[in-house]
This record gives sequence, structure tokens and C-alpha cells, in this order.
Amino acid sequence: MMYWIVFALYTVAETITDLTVAWFPLYYELKIAFVIWLLSPYTRGASLIYRKCLHPLLSSREREIDEYIVQAKEKSYVTMVNFGKQGLSIAATAAVTAAVKVKALLSHLDLLVVYDPHDPNISRLDLKVKLRKQAVADC
Repeated sequence: MMYWIVFALYTVAETITDLTVAWFPLYYELKIAFVIWLLSPYTRGASLIYRKCLHPLLSSREREIDEYIVQAKEKSYVTMVNFGKQGLSIAATAAVTAAVKVKALLSHLDLLVVYDPHDPNISRLDLKVKLRKQAVADC
């Protein structure tokens, strides 16, 4: 874990130094040598940097970090609840709007008349033909 914390810090520093010091002779070779030094089990560079620099800094600010984490949790919970409410509101509005439009369309096509399969005066084929004629006439 110490290596990854140091490597994350290295990545941030590398981004800045790539923009400012990349013209320096042997810059890329020094970067490679530094990463090898960090990784090497013989030098334990990442462990050394973590113990000498980062751990004291993180320990002195532990309360602030913990408070920030608690605040972030609370804000994320509130934000997710709000997004959930907005999503449900949008879905409910869309469902109601779709239902109203379908009802208007069906009433426009005279489909709200209940079809009785036992009615000898109209067959299913007659109903389909009537609806098609109405739809063509409306267009």
C-alpha cells in the first residue's frame, strides 16, 4: 500500500514536471531510475519516502481527513437521494404523459368502444377495416 500512495504522489508530480522540466538533459532516464528505485526491494525507496515524508504528514492531519471523509459520505448520500427523487419524478411524469396521449389517441380512433366478441353485428375483421379507414382518413 505504501508503494501505491508514493506512486500516486509521483504521478501527480510527474504531470507537472513533464510540462516544465522535460527539456532537461537525461530527464526521462532519471524518471526511469527513480521508478526503479521506488520499486526495488533492495532500496525500498517507496517505503523510505512514505515513512520519512508522507506518514508524518498524514498522521498530523488525520482528524481533518476523517472529517472530510464523513462529510463526503453525507453529501453523497443526500445527492443520491435527490437524484433518486428526480428520477422517480421524471419517470412518473413520463408515464402519466404517455397514458394521457394513448387515451387521447384511442379515443380519437374510437377504440374506447368495448368490443364484444359475441356481438353478431361486428366481426374482428370489420373492426380492423374500420380502424384502418379512420387512420388513413386522419392522415
